[in-house]
Amino acid sequence: MEPGTARIAVDLLGGDDAPAVVVDGALRAVRADPDLHLLLVGPTEVAVAVTDALTPVERARITVRPAHAAAGPAHHAPRADSTVRAAVAAVRDGTADALVSAGSTGATVSAAALGLGRWDDVRHPALVATVPAVSGPVVLLDVGGSLEPRPATLARHAVLGAAYAAVAHAVDAPRVGLLSVGTEAGKGDRPRKAADPLLAAAPLPCGARYVGLVEGYDLSIGARADVVVTDGFTGNVLLKAIEGAYAMAGGPPEIGGAPRAAALLGVAGTVVVCHGAAEPADVASGIALAAHLWRRGATDRVRALLAGAPVHSSTSDSIDTEVSP
Repeated sequence: MEPGTARIAVDLLGGDDAPAVVVDGALRAVRADPDLHLLLVGPTEVAVAVTDALTPVERARITVRPAHAAAGPAHHAPRADSTVRAAVAAVRDGTADALVSAGSTGATVSAAALGLGRWDDVRHPALVATVPAVSGPVVLLDVGGSLEPRPATLARHAVLGAAYAAVAHAVDAPRVGLLSVGTEAGKGDRPRKAADPLLAAAPLPCGARYVGLVEGYDLSIGARADVVVTDGFTGNVLLKAIEGAYAMAGGPPEIGGAPRAAALLGVAGTVVVCHGAAEPADVASGIALAAHLWRRGATDRVRALLAGAPVHSSTSDSIDTEVSP
């Protein structure tokens, strides 16, 4: 475990089975990491369920920010008095270093983008998940941050993914692939066909190189690419299909199952979004991921690497032919 204090704001009302699973996950996280401090954002009586179960020493690492409303439907902006908005405010005002929510992905991304601000050169923030593969971890993005498969967005997310793989997972010279229905040039739908040459020409950070089109099984094998780029709709469906496959097979393999937490890149803060159906172990894993990213300075380092990999002239928004949401 990496050293250093990490202060994580936790949305107590985020998730299908909140607050019970969030309370359990927070307890597990605090007990597993002696340098972890939690800011519990939610109803005071729910936070008490965490603090009452801790030892006095552990309890000293817990603070509470009262908030009483869940974020609401994904297609609506989160309420001003919602727990996720309060968690974002805690990061913005420096009370917390990072935030974790298992609530509505759309509401969390919206709250983070509005409350923390987006990076100037990232039009659509991306959710980045790490999938355990046979040959090592594979970074997959987007998995739900932006559903539109714009060619320029895919190209920019390739830069994000390469930088994230190098910073968060210490991957040397990451190999970047674009998910499609075949590996031959020209395969795929219109956005993929347009994005392929953009990725081939785009400058990538950390010595990364574009290896071309990859297929779904490359994500599980990991022999061809360290980073797999796709749109948020396809990426989210793919992750949930992997979950279903593990369930049919009697559970995830020893190397681990589909990730239930993802980092949000493209906003000015460290944000982790957990699966809406997260269980306590998933919430604890999301909190641990947020602490890991904060301790590595991942958000700032990825942002700095992006500054060294400017948008290629051919990836301007003018080539995006898809309709904006």
